[in-house]
Amino acid sequence: MNRRSFIQTGAKGVAGAMALSGGLANLSFVPAGTATIDQVDLGRTGLKVPRLAFGTGSFGWKKTSNQKKLGEDAFVTLAKHGYDRGVRFFETADMYGTHEFVGKALKKVPRENVTVLSKIMVYQHQDWYTPEPFQKSIDRFRKELDTDYIDILLLHCMVNSEWPNEYKRYMDDFSEAKEKGIVKRIGLSCHDYGALKVAAESDWADVVQARINHNGARMDGTPGEIMEILNTAQNNGKGVVGMKIFGCGELVEEAEREKSLKYVLKSNNVDCMTIGFESIEQMDDTIERISRIIHS
Repeated sequence: MNRRSFIQTGAKGVAGAMALSGGLANLSFVPAGTATIDQVDLGRTGLKVPRLAFGTGSFGWKKTSNQKKLGEDAFVTLAKHGYDRGVRFFETADMYGTHEFVGKALKKVPRENVTVLSKIMVYQHQDWYTPEPFQKSIDRFRKELDTDYIDILLLHCMVNSEWPNEYKRYMDDFSEAKEKGIVKRIGLSCHDYGALKVAAESDWADVVQARINHNGARMDGTPGEIMEILNTAQNNGKGVVGMKIFGCGELVEEAEREKSLKYVLKSNNVDCMTIGFESIEQMDDTIERISRIIHS
């Protein structure tokens, strides 16, 4: 079963889907309980953040994503449910097209209680994304999110070790925005082993977002190799945000979800993680698992 099928089926449709296909027989969800997501230190950045973020970019590109496709009302309902259970952290990006939805959700809760992470793509991506001057992007981001500041702003999708030289102009802009208080902390998301290794040692980056799971699915190296780099990042005071915990849909069976969450949470090398939820059942299942694992 792939992740797209997992998402589209949703917990409420599992019974009907099972009647059509025995391939879903192993899919199950932990019933909702009373657990909530706790707050953790984001490295030595001085920020405290929820251990779990609501990722809004599942299959996110061309200014859309599976979360965008939920529609505004369903998105805000899911976000509010997450807030009530401690998931007070949005992970978004320009390319996901979810800024406005996050902005709507922020109007339902106290802004000061929520962490917002967004990302700027700073290079041409095929024929559908063209970067713009930083000031234009950051002004637009704040308008779309309907907020005066962004808690964490990242260079989006760095794919080689030369990013400090290639994007120095943007890095200087990020630093200036941080000095002005427009953003609180800065960093990058990595989709390359070399990029991640440089990020772990970078004096510029406060926060590093990295692909990590127990299986190596959709990662930039073996789990052991990536964990070693993340340990270096942690030792250097970086905040580490894990992504692709379920391998971009390759690790959705219950046993795989459980193994991956345990691997990441018990590593002590990942401060928090982002997961792209599309139903309350998915969110509740993960919250209950995380709570049980960290207390075991």
